[in-house]
Amino acid sequence: MRICVYCASSAKVDRAYFEAAEKLADEFAKNNVEVVYGGGAVGLMGVLADTMLKHGGNIIGILPKFMVEVEWEHKGVNNMIMTDTMHERKAKFMEDVDALVALPGGSGTLEELLEAITLKRLGQFTKPIVILNTKSYYEPLLRMFDKAVEENFMNKVHLEMWKVVDKPEDVLDAVKNSKPWDKGMINFAAVK
Repeated sequence: MRICVYCASSAKVDRAYFEAAEKLADEFAKNNVEVVYGGGAVGLMGVLADTMLKHGGNIIGILPKFMVEVEWEHKGVNNMIMTDTMHERKAKFMEDVDALVALPGGSGTLEELLEAITLKRLGQFTKPIVILNTKSYYEPLLRMFDKAVEENFMNKVHLEMWKVVDKPEDVLDAVKNSKPWDKGMINFAAVK
């Protein structure tokens, strides 16, 4: 199984977020899950990569070349794919993966997650999306989605495009128990 993990590069976040990233990497390494991630060496990205490497797990980094120039890449990740742009990077994140998992993060993580959700709504991405809601971080976004349904910007079925879990240990079960989605879901993309 190959899973893409979206997560933060900030090294100043609460320790609970680091612990969740480490536990998730433990789970993935233990279950032979190959991880695709943003290629960074610090923050949750760094902990994710360090923990995967420590346990002999397989991890692939995807990084735009300009980030290498400012030395953001993780030097211990041997399988590093370089892209020319952020757009190419995001597209590569979704190639040949079995699921996406979003850990807490800033604007980059939110943008990646929202693009994946949008593509899933349009039937262009059909794999499971799991949101790891450590410390209830994603509650405001989840409320916003509920509001979008209430105000008829989204259909209620769109709330089934992702699963939310509070603990890293529940991520793999959420992936396995996600509602099947296919390209035909584009027929439900518009609110009618």
